Amino acid sequence: MAIRSLNKVMLIGNLTRDPESRFTGSGTQVCSFGLATNRSWKDNNGEYQETTEFHNIVAWAKMAEICQQILAKGMQVYIEGSLNTRSWESDDGHVNYRTEIRVDNLILLNDRGKSGAGGENSGASEDVSGKSPEELLEEMEEEESSKSKKKGDKKKKSKGKKKGKKDAKKGESDKDEDPLEDDLPF
Repeated sequence: MAIRSLNKVMLIGNLTRDPESRFTGSGTQVCSFGLATNRSWKDNNGEYQETTEFHNIVAWAKMAEICQQILAKGMQVYIEGSLNTRSWESDDGHVNYRTEIRVDNLILLNDRGKSGAGGENSGASEDVSGKSPEELLEEMEEEESSKSKKKGDKKKKSKGKKKGKKDAKKGESDKDEDPLEDDLPF
C-alpha cells in the first residue's frame, strides 16, 4: 500500500518583478515571477525582528496567460501551488538546482501594479481585487463573445437591409418573408 503524501504551498506576498513569459518548444506558455513574503517575531529582548523570503513562482498554460495579463511588480497576491525542484547541468559540468512554486490557484488581493485586467495601457479601470483567475478568464471570454456577437449583428443588419432593397426592387412584400430568417447564422 502506497503512503499518501502532500505537496501544497500557500503564500501571500508581493511580486518582486513583472512576470516574464516564454513558450516551450511545443508551444505551451510559461510565466515566471518573484514573490516576497515577510515574517516578523519578537526576539528574547522583546524587540520585533523581521525577515523576508523570496520565492520563484512559475505558472503554466492558461494560468501563465492570466498571470502575464493581470500581474505586475508590487501587487499583493495569494498563491496556492506545489513545490517543484528542477536540475540542469551548466556548460562547465556543474549541476544546478532551482526550487520553484508551480501555481495551481491565484487570487489578487489588490491591483497596485496594473490598472485593471488588461494592463496599464489597456484603458481598463475594472477592479480585479479578490477575483480568481477562473473569474477573470470567464469575464475575458464573455467580453470576446459579446464583441464577436456585436460584429455578427452588424453583418445580419447589413444583409437584411440589402435583401430588403432587392425585394423592394422586385416588388415583393416583406410580409411573405420568414421573420426568423434573420436569426440564421448563414
